[in-house]
Amino acid sequence: MATLEIRDLHVSVNAEGGPRQILKGVDLTVKQGETHAIMGPNGSGKSTLAYSLAGHPKYTVTGGQVLLDGEDVLEMSVDERAKAGLFLAMQYPVEVPGVSVSNFLRTAATAVRGEAPKLRLWVKEVKEAMADLQMDPAFAERNVNEGFSGGEKKRHEILQLELLKPKVAILDETDSGLDVDALRIVSEGINRVRSTGEVGTLLVTHYTRILRYIKPDYVHVFAGGRIVESGGAELADKLEEEGYESYVKGGASE
Repeated sequence: MATLEIRDLHVSVNAEGGPRQILKGVDLTVKQGETHAIMGPNGSGKSTLAYSLAGHPKYTVTGGQVLLDGEDVLEMSVDERAKAGLFLAMQYPVEVPGVSVSNFLRTAATAVRGEAPKLRLWVKEVKEAMADLQMDPAFAERNVNEGFSGGEKKRHEILQLELLKPKVAILDETDSGLDVDALRIVSEGINRVRSTGEVGTLLVTHYTRILRYIKPDYVHVFAGGRIVESGGAELADKLEEEGYESYVKGGASE
């Protein structure tokens, strides 16, 4: 069973006046088949956690451990983390001019799987996944995210998730900028991946609306750079009613 273990993780970012501590001791374990929702206000450290796990150079780990199946993630390069089974769906997917979606996807699959997928089977696999996400097949020949709408970019992220089949999927505010129809389609894609029972999911979000489509096993409240409360799906209902104010005040008083 694949397991991601985050132990007492501390992370800083360079800012005016010197390094600024963002994560202040995060402890979290995500097992294969589990879905964990990370919720909290702006500036609480949710996205910092996501990008630190993926190896973004902007963030410096100053303490703690991250283990994937017992292997030290923090000793791996960005591409090694991806090959080991970590996947990050970005809040703001980047454009890659000059690289078609089809070439990008097959290159990524080859790197993760260790060999190039057989072309005929691969084309069928991609077409089926795109159809499930209600993506026009013509998207495959467009440059990665270039000229894509917000919803199209997010569907492309979930297309990658479905095709690359990681051990742990980190989804950073995948619901941001989506209309109701796009949110439903993207959520259905995430649920298809979850239904395999083979992926641990870390879902970072501000709002509970995506949780109407994706039912988490665990909900964690982030404030002041750490997890301040954990519970089941009912915790999201409490946040919907009461907001984050009490957690922010609590974090500020520490």
